[in-house]
Amino acid sequence: VTGISLVDEKNKKIFFTARKDKTTETHLFQVKLNGTDFKRLTKEPGTHSISLSPGGSYFIDRFSSIQTPSRQDLYQTDGTFLRNIEESRTPLIEEYTMGKKELFSVPTGDGWTLPAYWILPPDFDENKKYPVLFTIYSGPGSSSVSNSFPSLSSLYAAQEGIIIFSVDHRGSGHFGKKGMSLMHRSLGKWEMHDLIEAVKWLHKKPFVDKKKIGITGGSYGGYTTCLALTYGADYFTHGYARSSVTDWKLYDTVYTERYMDRPSENKEGYEFGSVMTHADKFKGILFLSHGVMDDNVHLQNSVQLIDKLIDLGKKFEFMLYPDQRHSFKDKKKTHSNRHYVDFWFKNLLNR
Repeated sequence: VTGISLVDEKNKKIFFTARKDKTTETHLFQVKLNGTDFKRLTKEPGTHSISLSPGGSYFIDRFSSIQTPSRQDLYQTDGTFLRNIEESRTPLIEEYTMGKKELFSVPTGDGWTLPAYWILPPDFDENKKYPVLFTIYSGPGSSSVSNSFPSLSSLYAAQEGIIIFSVDHRGSGHFGKKGMSLMHRSLGKWEMHDLIEAVKWLHKKPFVDKKKIGITGGSYGGYTTCLALTYGADYFTHGYARSSVTDWKLYDTVYTERYMDRPSENKEGYEFGSVMTHADKFKGILFLSHGVMDDNVHLQNSVQLIDKLIDLGKKFEFMLYPDQRHSFKDKKKTHSNRHYVDFWFKNLLNR
C-alpha cells in the first residue's frame, strides 16, 4: 500500500493506492471495512496518481506508462470513464524518433532481483560502444523504476547516444519491510552494493563502454553519486551530484535517526555512511553543485567533502549557486540545466 486516498465511512469503504501485482505499477483499489469487495479501479498498466472527490463518487487519474505520455482523466469510482481533462501528447512529439524505455530486472550475486530500466538510443547498434548514465535517487523506500513515461531530458540524452539506466536497490520499497529493514543503521551500504552489482551486469554487455559509466542525482541521489565516485570508484567513472548529503551527522535528526539511530549508538554505521571515509579512493571526474541558502541539505555537506578532497590532492569541479535553496530556480536553474547537458556531452560523448 502506498497511500490511503479516502476513508468513506458512510459506505464503509477504503480507497487506497498500492503496487500489488507489479511493484513497478501503482493502481487505485477499494475494499470494504470488513475486508470484502476488494477490487482494482484503474485498468491500464502503468503508474496512476489519484485524487478522489470528498464523497468518493469520482476520481481524477493522472496516468502514464512507458509508451504513454502523461494524461489526466475523470472517472466515476465504479470505473466509468467520463472525460479527458489534460493530454500531454502533442503532434510535435511524433516528429521525433525517440528511444524506448524498457523495463527488466538485474540479478545480484546473493539472490535478489532488482527492478531496472534503460532507454537505448533510437539508432541503437549492438556492435557499437555506448556510455551509460545512471539516473538515481536511492533513498530508503524511494523507487525510481516504474512503468511510467520517461522525462524529455532522458529521451534527449538517449537520442544523442547515451544509454540512460536506472536500478532500484533492495531497500527501495519494491521488497517491502524485508528490504527496508536492511537499511537500518547502514545507509549507503546496500545502495552501493546493488548499484555495483548493476554495473557488473552492464559490463557483460558488449555494447557498454566500461570507461564511461556515469551517475547523477540530487539530495540523496547526490549522496549516492558521491559514494559511487569514492567507495564505488572502481565501477563508476563520472558523477554529477547536486545538493548532496555527504555525512549523516550533518543532516537533520528526524530523518537520519529514523534509519541510523544516534551517532553515539551507531558509530560504525555513521563512519561507513560518510563520503569522507571513502574519499581517498576517489578517481574519475566528479562535479558538485550546491545552493548557498540550502536549508534542507546544508552547504556544509559539500564544504566538508571539498575540504577533504583538496587535502587529498584530488581533482574535482564545484559550482555554488547564490541565493538558491535545495532546488534551483529561474536563471540559476537554467544555468544548472545547461551545464548538466554540457558536462555529459563533454565527458561521455567527447562533444
